[in-house]
Amino acid sequence: MPRFFVPSSQFDAEGGVRILGEDAYHIARALRMAVGDTLTVADMHGGEHLCRLVSIRDTECVLEILESRAGESEPPFPITLYMAYPKGDKLETVIQKAVELGAARIVPFFSSRCIKRPKADGADKLRERLCRIAKEAAKQCGRTLLPTVGDPISFEAMLAEAGRADLPLFCYEGDGTKSLKEILTKVPRPQSVSVVVGCEGGFSLSEAEAAQNAGLLPTGLGRRILRCETAPAFVLSSICYQFEL
Repeated sequence: MPRFFVPSSQFDAEGGVRILGEDAYHIARALRMAVGDTLTVADMHGGEHLCRLVSIRDTECVLEILESRAGESEPPFPITLYMAYPKGDKLETVIQKAVELGAARIVPFFSSRCIKRPKADGADKLRERLCRIAKEAAKQCGRTLLPTVGDPISFEAMLAEAGRADLPLFCYEGDGTKSLKEILTKVPRPQSVSVVVGCEGGFSLSEAEAAQNAGLLPTGLGRRILRCETAPAFVLSSICYQFEL
């Protein structure tokens, strides 16, 4: 069933919902839905609503709510993925899979070994594309909260943000780490989680030391070296296995 994310401002007290703009056009033209058809609306606050189309226009569709319930697809705590900017279009894949695996936010950052640095004049267009990828992934996998993609930040700013999480994981292949299994099985259920993953070259020793000094937990991901686009999925899947299943 088609799913759309609709802000609370487009709900009314009489049980009606308005879908506007591109989503309305998508319903009318791409999906070719008709009055009386049903779809799911996620209210971006954890609730989802089975709705029936009452009227359809290219710019606005009006629906009535048939049934409401609390969504069951969200992790028990918010997870933020901090991803060092990778080469090529790998960030798009990382965002798509991270959303499917429960991330609430994806924040790119620049580390010393990042090769790709997007040009400032195309930043808005790129962020719009990345947000669209996150939104489509959220629709596909049945999320009730709409994950966000942040603007790229510095390594220092990332440490300051990530270190505030209840469980701040710093993925590192060097010495002095604890295994992800050891960390996840010994900590109580956290209130929030941050996951920091490097780009193709990983992190320098000085960056790993800075992360540890900022309170992040150096975390090993097993006996094999994972690609930068694989590591986030590995960590998020492990978190899901430990705390959701």
